[in-house]
Amino acid sequence: MNTVTLLLAFALAAQAAPAQQRPPAAADKAEVSVPSLAAESGGPLLSLEQALKEAQEKNLDLKQAQAKLTQASLGWRKVLAQYLPQVSAAGSYTHNDVEQKFTLPSGYWMRDMSMYGSAWDRNDPTKGNGPDWNPAKGSPSIPDNPPGTASNILMVPSGFETLTIQKENQFGGQISLQQALIVPALWPAFGLADLGEQLATQSVEMARREILFGVAQLYYGSVGLKQVIDVQQRLLQNQLDHEKDAKVRVDAGAMPKIVLIRAQIDRARAEQDLLRAKVSYASAKVALSTLLDRESNFEVAQPEEPTLPADLSGLEGAALRDRPDIAVAQTGRELADKSHGAVYYQYLPNLLAKGTVQAANIKGFSNSYAAWAVSVMISWTLWDGGLREVSLKENASKVIEADAALRSAQNKARDDVKRALMDLEMARANLSKAEEQRKLARENEQLVNVNYQAGVATQIEVSDANTALAAAELGYIGETLNSQMSALKVLKAAGAFNPKF
Repeated sequence: MNTVTLLLAFALAAQAAPAQQRPPAAADKAEVSVPSLAAESGGPLLSLEQALKEAQEKNLDLKQAQAKLTQASLGWRKVLAQYLPQVSAAGSYTHNDVEQKFTLPSGYWMRDMSMYGSAWDRNDPTKGNGPDWNPAKGSPSIPDNPPGTASNILMVPSGFETLTIQKENQFGGQISLQQALIVPALWPAFGLADLGEQLATQSVEMARREILFGVAQLYYGSVGLKQVIDVQQRLLQNQLDHEKDAKVRVDAGAMPKIVLIRAQIDRARAEQDLLRAKVSYASAKVALSTLLDRESNFEVAQPEEPTLPADLSGLEGAALRDRPDIAVAQTGRELADKSHGAVYYQYLPNLLAKGTVQAANIKGFSNSYAAWAVSVMISWTLWDGGLREVSLKENASKVIEADAALRSAQNKARDDVKRALMDLEMARANLSKAEEQRKLARENEQLVNVNYQAGVATQIEVSDANTALAAAELGYIGETLNSQMSALKVLKAAGAFNPKF
């Protein structure tokens, strides 16, 4: 908003610049170049309260800040989502080069093989049913030394089943559910999310006050420029009257023609000043309408003077309590401190539960197209390359940074209050002197006009008196605006500028 303030100050300064430095040719050029802007006037009356209310409802910068607040408010929900069940699904298709199968017995018959003889013959396995167990060979764990004694009973397969372990075209699917049971790193995340939302809320409030303060500045400036138009219109009317009077006297031979030429120069200069005032007023309304996201087809009205507290001595304490930037810095300090403490939770183990259901177009060894499994997992990062230690140092530095930022914000608040009060005192003193100069300039202009009508004052003296009056009138408007702006800055510095709708 500093650019806007400088624009308004420049516009007022341009109106009060010495008239002798602006030739009539420049006036003619100005009248031709921007007649549309100068002619833009009229429209419904927009009060300061309405402007502030519209800014709060329509300002696009504020809407962006509010959208960021909505985003920040979802942080807690994001943390909660990590504790809620996680369900995932996957599917696959595989084309293999060959199909793999093998055959296994599906059952056995028990058969008496005594008809082949009872003795076991190493060279003829059909004779007997193996050797007796030999204790000398140790434990019965090898094929040549089975447990028990030899018998004539054999197991003969009663059937066979062919199993496919790999199909040429294979399809599969899986659904997994994972539930966090104990995740210490998420415990402080809920508090950090709340602080993040609080920080965003305070930032939006700070942006709201800044935007509304800018609107108030522009509104008061627009009112000042509108008053400049009224002054320039009165001065132009005076110059027109002087030009008519000078023409009558020159035509009557009572004065030389140079008197008429001087009156015409003053009139042309007054027309140029009026045009410049209208353009400046239109430009200020365009800037104001941009903040309100509306057309500039409105007029401003004289607002009430900013109301200051009766006791100005307690403004510094009020600033530390009520300013939104102080609240933002305090929350930032708390957020940095808790972020530092949250790193320690990363040293603890995590406990998770997982369930999986799988299905495929091949049975495999389980003889089923579907299978499921449930597991409990514990994970514990014992060493992560020193990342957690680095995070501790980094967050400790952020705590120092946030603490310095808070102290800086507090010092700035005190400084703003002191400077604003000094500026207000100076502005009020300047306004008092500007009002005195305006009264004297009016009295001087009236006396010179009376003397001119009596023939004892020259046209140059009349021109100088009008120029002095114009400078005094515009100086008074500028100092009035400066006084109003200073009062607004005092309220803002103390955190008391907080329009509510």
